[in-house]
Amino acid sequence: MKTNPGQLSQLLKKSLAPVYLISGDEPLLVQECCDQVRKAAKEAGFHDRLTFHADHQLDWNAVADEFSAMSLFAEKRRIEIHLPTGKLGDGRAVLERVLQEPPEDIILLLISTRLDAAETRRKWYKELQGKGVHVPVWPVDADKFQGWLQQRASSRGLSLTRGALAIMSERLEGNLLAASQELDRLALLANGNTIDEETVEQAVQDSSRFSGFELVTELISGRAPHACKMISVLQQEGENPLGLLAVLSRDLNLLLELKSAGGQAENPASFLKKRGVFQPQRARAMEQAARRLNRAQLHEAVALCSQIDRATKGFDPLSPWHYLRDMSALLATRA
Repeated sequence: MKTNPGQLSQLLKKSLAPVYLISGDEPLLVQECCDQVRKAAKEAGFHDRLTFHADHQLDWNAVADEFSAMSLFAEKRRIEIHLPTGKLGDGRAVLERVLQEPPEDIILLLISTRLDAAETRRKWYKELQGKGVHVPVWPVDADKFQGWLQQRASSRGLSLTRGALAIMSERLEGNLLAASQELDRLALLANGNTIDEETVEQAVQDSSRFSGFELVTELISGRAPHACKMISVLQQEGENPLGLLAVLSRDLNLLLELKSAGGQAENPASFLKKRGVFQPQRARAMEQAARRLNRAQLHEAVALCSQIDRATKGFDPLSPWHYLRDMSALLATRA
């Protein structure tokens, strides 16, 4: 079955499915959905966890062996498989076999970027729809961001004046991770009091959307030297790369859509506007990038985003900033 993030909690309270697929390009919301599944599974006795990353080095036979092996002392296990490209590739046959008769002592959690449309027509996905739960996660639209922020604040017991909410919306739009972190900081400062404009001005850093968005625009525009300077500054300031990575991943996927729609009658500006790209400077950068880069380069850039994500979460010995510099060089090239 398919459900939305808001309904996941109630579903988990009723019963646990043998498999969950959480997919989307908004890291914070994907992570929170995964954490809900992990918490429910642990409470049900699935304590052991095994994690795989479906990159080019993954041996899917090893994954299949884990599903067929008896766990020590009959321990219940969680197996997590990260799908950085939204595609299963060589893993389709393995998952088809697993999903036909899911083991009772294993809960499978698939964590993916926006699921490739072709995958939703595959046999494994149809099996998953019948046996498990798919939670597609979509970015919060710009016109709904303030409402999301208000709801988020209320869930933390925070009360914000209208002016304070407006300031936060302006500074944090497009970066849910930064917004969540700032609300956590304000919760510590509020001490039960209403948060007003002055408190927000003093507490909320004005670096999340502007610097992150500016860097993404520089990367998309292919201005590698300036992008590398910005990367160095953000690294020194301790910026969390996940916020800007969410924006970059979204833009790269938009560029792939734009390339696919190139032969259609709709012009690029209208195409981008319908998908939430309203700023003229950013729209121009996207149009130019779509002409400059080919699909192979864009797919390589999307894969590099997954590498940055892994490095940010400590699964890679190199810094995520190292891979962002690689990204600047990749997007500066011409097809």
